Amino acid sequence: MTRIALVAALHEELASVLGLMPDEHKETFGGRDFWVGHLHGQDVVAVLSGIGKVAAATTATLLIQQFGVSRIVFTGVAGGLGPGVNVGDVVVAQALLQHDYDVSPIFPRYVIPGHGLSEFPTDQALSGQLAQASASVLADLSQHVDVSSITAFALQQPRLHRGLIISGDRFVCTTSESDALMQALPEALAVEMEGAAFAQVCKDFNVPLAVVRTISDRADDEAHVDFPRFLKEVASKYSGAIIEAMFTD
Repeated sequence: MTRIALVAALHEELASVLGLMPDEHKETFGGRDFWVGHLHGQDVVAVLSGIGKVAAATTATLLIQQFGVSRIVFTGVAGGLGPGVNVGDVVVAQALLQHDYDVSPIFPRYVIPGHGLSEFPTDQALSGQLAQASASVLADLSQHVDVSSITAFALQQPRLHRGLIISGDRFVCTTSESDALMQALPEALAVEMEGAAFAQVCKDFNVPLAVVRTISDRADDEAHVDFPRFLKEVASKYSGAIIEAMFTD
């Protein structure tokens, strides 16, 4: 039987995934707690990614080498970059790039030596399943998120986006930095801190990867979302509902 890894960026999101698993047990490796069990009859292991690219790469490698996963699904939050990518929207990655990687002039900016790539594609079929699950959740949002939260965060018409997500070891939260990223990488839809590291490790081991990110803010000076509340009432609910839909649709 194949084993799927379910990776969350934050504790609240992991809790929503664990709530779907009836028989999980904990195994600890590399300072990380891995929860092994089943979800709708599928063999799964759930884990926190850790913050940043090094922690993410370690987690991805352990999932593949220690737990023998054959597919990885990553869920978390991100800052919106692209036009029209707003709070409460969902972005499913078609490719991931490290925006803070630069060994020029030896190699072109962003290109990873040994791979000859700057953008690492996600798995098309697995990402399609994740996008379909995300779309079904957004289409029936009130079944998953309380009406008070929908109103508070103006989520009446959240959208699904598919495209480039960029990662770096810096929390982007100023207009000057987000503007610089959009100028350098105009196709980027969202920015976070782990996805591209997972993508590179999965490329090394030929393991299919899909990544979904809920937009919590616009990664700029105007970000005013109550993040703890958004995480608890929106992002964690998205994560659980999307994973549930992916395994049942």
